[in-house]
Amino acid sequence: MTDPLVGRRIRLIAMPDDPAPIPAGTTGTITAVNRLTDFMQLHVNWDINRSLMLSVPPDLYELL
Repeated sequence: MTDPLVGRRIRLIAMPDDPAPIPAGTTGTITAVNRLTDFMQLHVNWDINRSLMLSVPPDLYELL
């Protein structure tokens, strides 16, 4: 069963712990979701031709 977030569009609010973060305000599409015990990982294809996973928390995003 596919996670309901897969295919959703998002906008990044903050990525505080990444050494090469995606810029805040960048939009992208969620391609996969790993729901773990106390956080989740969102695999994202960003509109700036980059793929980078979010770890939530600490990363913040909004659904579009």
